[in-house]
Amino acid sequence: MVSALARVEDECRDVVRSRNIDPSRDAPEVRRIVESVVAAYLDRSISVTLPSLGDPSVATRRIIDNIAGYGPLQPYLDDRSVEEIWINEPGRVFVARHGRSELTTLVLSETEVADLVERMLRPSGRRIDLSSPFVDAMLPDGSRLHVVIPQITRRHMAVNIRKFIVARASLDELVSLGSLPEPAARFLEASVAAGLNILVSGGTQAGKTTMLNALCAAIPARERVITAEEVFELSLELPDVVAMQTRQANLEGTGEIPLRRLVKEALRMRPQRLIVGEVRQEECLDLLIALNSGLPGMCTLHANSAREALMKMCTLPLLAGENVSAAFVVPTVAQSVDLVVHLGTDVDGRRQVREIVAVSGRCEGDVIETSDIFTLRDGHLRAAGGFPPHLDQYERLGFHMPTLLGTAA
Repeated sequence: MVSALARVEDECRDVVRSRNIDPSRDAPEVRRIVESVVAAYLDRSISVTLPSLGDPSVATRRIIDNIAGYGPLQPYLDDRSVEEIWINEPGRVFVARHGRSELTTLVLSETEVADLVERMLRPSGRRIDLSSPFVDAMLPDGSRLHVVIPQITRRHMAVNIRKFIVARASLDELVSLGSLPEPAARFLEASVAAGLNILVSGGTQAGKTTMLNALCAAIPARERVITAEEVFELSLELPDVVAMQTRQANLEGTGEIPLRRLVKEALRMRPQRLIVGEVRQEECLDLLIALNSGLPGMCTLHANSAREALMKMCTLPLLAGENVSAAFVVPTVAQSVDLVVHLGTDVDGRRQVREIVAVSGRCEGDVIETSDIFTLRDGHLRAAGGFPPHLDQYERLGFHMPTLLGTAA
C-alpha cells in the first residue's frame, strides 16, 4: 500500500514535470508546489477518508528534500555544524562535527545509495561504472563528492561528501577559539604583511584551509591576489582578487585543467601575491619557482609536522620530470619557504597550531636548516626563542621582533 507521503510526493513530481521545472535550479518554486499540494491533500482529507500525512511541516520538508535535494542526506548537508558525510555501507552513515566523527541513525537501502549517487553526479556530467570505478565531482554548492564502487570496495559503494563551508575566519577569531595565542597571531599577521612565504601544514581536517583563509585576511588591501585551488574553498574579502579552480576531464577524456596549469597561468596575471589552496603533486615545482623569483605566496600541504612538510616540499617537485633533481629542489625549498605553520587536532577535536617554524634559507646536503619560533609546551603555544628570516622586511613596516614575539625584556 502506497503511503500518504509517497502519494503526495508523486503528485508533486507530476506538477514539477508538467511545468518543466528543474528542481536543482528552482528550489523556491519546488517549495511552493509542495506546500500547495500538501495543503490541497489536507483539505481533501477533511471531507474524504485519506491516509494520515502526519506533521505537515515535516512531510513538506521531506518531500522538498527528495525532489530538490538529496533525500535523507539533505538534513546533514543543511546542518552547518556537519563538515563531512560518508557512507561505508547503506546502514552505516557517518558525519564529522568539529573534527570528530559520529555514526548517524540513518539507514539507507542499496537502491537509495545508488539513486543518491546518480543524482549527485548528474549536474557534473560525470559517470561511474566498471570502466571508471572512481569518481570525483563537485556538487552545485561546491561540496566535493568522491565515490568508489565494488569490486574496488569489498561489497558496497563508498561515498564521501566533503562539504563546502565558507570560512571567513580571521586570526583574531582563531585566537578567540583557542587555536593560537595572541602573540603568535600578531607575529603571523606581521609576517603576512612583510611578504614572507608561508606553508600551512597539518593532517586531514586539522584546519589548514581555515588558517590559510585567516592569513589571507592579513594581506594588505593594495595587493593583487591570485588564488588557485582544486575546488573553491577560500573566501577572500580583498578588493583585488582573482580565484581559479581546476576542471576535470569530460566524458571524452579531454578538457582537463590541472592545478599546475593554474599556477602557470596565475603568473601571467600580474600577481602580487599567489595563493595555492593545497599542493599535492608536481605543481609544487611551479609554485617553488614562482616563490623563488620574489613573488610572495602561501599554500597548504598534508604533513605530520613542520619539518616533514619541508621534506615533502622537496619530494613533490621530483614528480614533474626526470630532469628535476634533489640537488636543485632542496636549496630552492630552503630559499623559497620562510615559515611553516603546523596544525593538529586534539583528542576532543579542537584544532590548534602546534608549531611555527622558520626556514633560514640554508641547507646542509638534503637537510634544510630551521629554527623554532613557537612550539607547543604543556598544551600551550609558546615563543621558543627563534627568529624568522628577512628581519629587514619586518623593520620596514615598523615591527620590533622581540616585542612582536613577546620576548622583549
